[in-house]
Formats: sequence, C-alpha cells, structure tokens
Amino acid sequence: MTQAEGILVRGGRVIDPASGQNGRADVRIAGGRVIETATALEPRPGERVIEAAGLLVTPGLVDLHVHLREPGQTASETIATGAAAATAGGFTTICAMPNTEPVIDTPERVRDVIERGRAAGAARVLPIGAATRGSRGEALTDIHALARAGAVAVSDDGLPVATGELLAEALIVAREAGIVVADHCEDRRLSAGGAVHRDAAGPLNVGGVPPEAESKAVARDLEVLSRTGGRLHVCHVSTAGSVELLRQARRTGLAVTAEVSPHHLTLTHRAVADLGASGKMNPPLASEEDREAVLEALLDGTIDCVATDHAPHTEREKSRGLAAAPFGVIGVETAFPVLYTDLVRAGRMTLSDLVDRLTVAPARVFGLEVGRLATGAPGDLAVFDLDLDWMVDPAAFRSLGRNTPWAGRRLMGRPVLTIARGRVVHDLLSSVGGAG
Repeated sequence: MTQAEGILVRGGRVIDPASGQNGRADVRIAGGRVIETATALEPRPGERVIEAAGLLVTPGLVDLHVHLREPGQTASETIATGAAAATAGGFTTICAMPNTEPVIDTPERVRDVIERGRAAGAARVLPIGAATRGSRGEALTDIHALARAGAVAVSDDGLPVATGELLAEALIVAREAGIVVADHCEDRRLSAGGAVHRDAAGPLNVGGVPPEAESKAVARDLEVLSRTGGRLHVCHVSTAGSVELLRQARRTGLAVTAEVSPHHLTLTHRAVADLGASGKMNPPLASEEDREAVLEALLDGTIDCVATDHAPHTEREKSRGLAAAPFGVIGVETAFPVLYTDLVRAGRMTLSDLVDRLTVAPARVFGLEVGRLATGAPGDLAVFDLDLDWMVDPAAFRSLGRNTPWAGRRLMGRPVLTIARGRVVHDLLSSVGGAG
C-alpha cells in the first residue's frame, strides 16, 4: 500500500491526552505526519476524506509489551501477522519482547526485527533487546550496541533478570545508553511448579503460585534501583503487594514505571475454572483484591500504562491441559474493547484516562515520540465506534493466535479505522454494519 497524498479525518470526537484536547475536531495527515488539528478544516485537492462524525478519534495506541515469536516460533505468530493484528486493535506502535529463537541479543537481530516490521507495512515494530546473552542470566548483552541498533529497552521477559548483581549492571549500562530495563518480576523459587494462582490451584489439581513470587521480586528490583540509579520498568503488575511497593518507591523518587495487562484488570483466578488454558498466564490471574489494587494504581498513576503482554501460542500447545500448556494469552485485538466495556462503561474509569493509558503514557515510559496528535507528530491515528456491539470470534483474528480468554464474549466499542505512518492499515468503516 503506497502512502496517501493526504488524509482528512473529519468531524470525530478527538481525545488527545497529550494536548488535553477532548471534543469535536478534524485531523489532517500528510507526508506520514500530523499536519494540523482544528475544527472545520476544508478538504484539499486529492485528499482522502474520512467522515468520523459520531466516532472517537485518538492517537494510535502504543503497546510496550508484545511477543511476536519471530524468529523461530512462527507457527504461533510472525512479525507481519502480529503487526497486522495490532492495527486491527487500534495499535500503531508495538514493542516486541526478545524471547524468540534465537533470542534478540545482538544488534544484527535488532535490525532484522525493525526491517521485518517495516516490510510488514502495518504497526510500527520496535524491538526490545535481551538484557543478558541468550536470556540465560549469565552475562550482559552489549546494551550500548543494542540501543544504537534501535532497541528501545532491554529485558529478559519470560524470565526475570537472574540476579541482583546482573540487574545492577544492566541498570547502570542502560542508563548510559539512554534506555530502560524492563523486568519480568518473578521469584522462580516461589513460583516453581505453579500453573495458576495459589488460591485457584487446589480445585484444579495443579500447582499454585503465591502472590509473593511477584512482590518479592519487585522488592529486589527496587532495592537494586535505589543503589544504582537508572530507569526500571516493571512488567505486567498483578498483585496488591507489588502495587504497595511501587507506590512507596515512587514517593521516594525512584525512577520506576510499571504496566498492567487488560486481563489482570478485568479477570480474577475464579475465571480459570471456565477458561482452562486460555486463562493461564504469567503472572497468573489473581484475587479480586489484587484486581482492585492494580486498577486503583492505574487510575492514580502508580502504574503508568496498559500493555497487553500479547502472547500467542498454537492451538496444539494450548490444548495440552492446564498443567502442561504454556503461559500466555493474546490481547492486541481486544484490549481497547475489553477495557472500554468492563471499565469505562461500568463507570470505573473515564474514557480520557483509558486513552491516556494506551497512548501518551506508554510512549512516555520508553521515551517514544508517538502517542499524540500534535502538529509534526507521526501520522498515527485510530478511530473507534463506541456504539458497536460485536462478538469476539478468534477465527476472525489477524493474529495467528487463538488463545483468548474472551472468545464468544460480546463487547462494546471497536477500532474501525487505523492509520499508521500516514497510511490506512485497517478499515472496517465500509462494512461496519456487518462487523458484529
């Protein structure tokens, strides 16, 4: 698809938290950039006009945590299918974790992910490099070289950075390189053999994971950060204990940020009995108290943003039974509708706050220029029909993954148009009447 000469999105309700805008406006995009945002803009010759009256217009959504499985696990997902799935969910920037085969732990592999992302022509794909070689927790990667190649952070996600000593080194070197260390906080001695949250394990006849497996690891990371400086980002926070540690750390001025996933915001361990392996993720779904704690932390800024932890697996892998199936669920195509339905429409969160936590807030965490509609910003934009009632059908996903906890669920609100780098990459407007 070639870049359009220009696009005018006209008459929608524009919410751009970065500028504080919330009201009817037109957005003009040309040359891959936002040219202007104002009311009553007149179409220019040759410009494509998209009528958005009655629809929500936002900056393109930003996801700091996805697994694209390429190279090495392409039966589950590829960079192209994952990027296309992202645009179907309104995401125009996604940050890809390095736990592929081989691990993304060299500059050459970072550049390869970027090139494959560009070739896909969908969402912008930004690689996260491995913190340690092969993510084995033995020696640091060349973090400076990874950053120069285009890595926006380093992480061993799927695994924690193995020791406090390595984490300290990583934080110091990453600070010099100008990027963030994103850590999967898990005390693997406590979580060993666990498939689900401790309180759900007995009836399901599988091993359980105590909430302390996360909070003790968060405590370790924060203690290291207090000694070394640098910037730490805590992935997929799920427990009240972790929230309280983060809240205390932020009060003392530590440079720590955090994310929470849609599933930890909307589901608890009670759902696993019905969901089976589609409810198995790491960290596991937790208690109602934990769910309320992470939601409150997202609202008050203790947790900065939402990230999907999109983790596709093949149906064969997920059909092995709860104990043997791999951890992870997909999320980029359902994140906004799930949160809009379960939180905004339920009165637990404002629409402006939801857009903020999915756009400028994650962009700020990694220092990205995306997530806003200011003049000169990247031409990334999403249009949502908030009145659209539709059913989640995994067979219709652009992702190769089908492992969603929301299969068969009716949701309100859906992305109907996505523009990435000035090009329309997802368009349901012509057939939205039949989309449900």
